[in-house]
Amino acid sequence: MTRTLSTAEDRREAVLSSAIAVFARSGYLGTPIAAVAADADISPAYVFKLFPGKESLFVAALDRCFELIEAALEHGAASAGDATPDELLDAMGAAYADLIADRSLLMLQVHAQSATSVPEIREALQRGLARVTRFATTRTGAEPAAVQRFIAFGQLCHLIVTAGLEDLPDAWAETLTRGIRHP
Repeated sequence: MTRTLSTAEDRREAVLSSAIAVFARSGYLGTPIAAVAADADISPAYVFKLFPGKESLFVAALDRCFELIEAALEHGAASAGDATPDELLDAMGAAYADLIADRSLLMLQVHAQSATSVPEIREALQRGLARVTRFATTRTGAEPAAVQRFIAFGQLCHLIVTAGLEDLPDAWAETLTRGIRHP
């Protein structure tokens, strides 16, 4: 029986996938490299060979998060076909809601927002938000105010999910959740 060794790129992908999941659960500060390594089933030393430190691993996971978001937004826009800018934004929002149904990408973004005192993380978050904003603007041709509402609704979705507002029967919670769906 021949054993096939994975390449460094395969292991890097496995570590990034694990990093998204593990950082989403316990955040930047609460996650040791050893936890990501264990989830990826490789040694912590090998994680450090791929990424020089926890900051660079978190930043790479956040960069991947925004790559996945952009791909989902493109899929949503493509599914809308020949549509108005607002219809494209709606389709992109629905695709984003589907993407974050497992909550890992959403929680990674929330944890990134809570770790913006780390300059590299703040810069990665800014870079990701710029990427999504530019993509939404370019892909839809929407006016800046419409793109701002799109991004704002995305952040409201994060709040609704993380605070568990979708099932609260209170009028204030219903006001915030009205018209927003979460798979």
